Amino acid sequence: MAKRKTRKLHRDARTERFVTPETAKRRPGTTVTETIPIPKRSKPRKRKR
Repeated sequence: MAKRKTRKLHRDARTERFVTPETAKRRPGTTVTETIPIPKRSKPRKRKR
């Protein structure tokens, strides 16, 4: 089974807004790093004629 690709996101624990990785390193006490799987792309639908 292939591994699903993931993405790391950083979020402020107080405001719940997303922050940059630099901000997360500066304030480790108030930030949360989340690992989120990247969803698979869906196939485009066929158009009706």
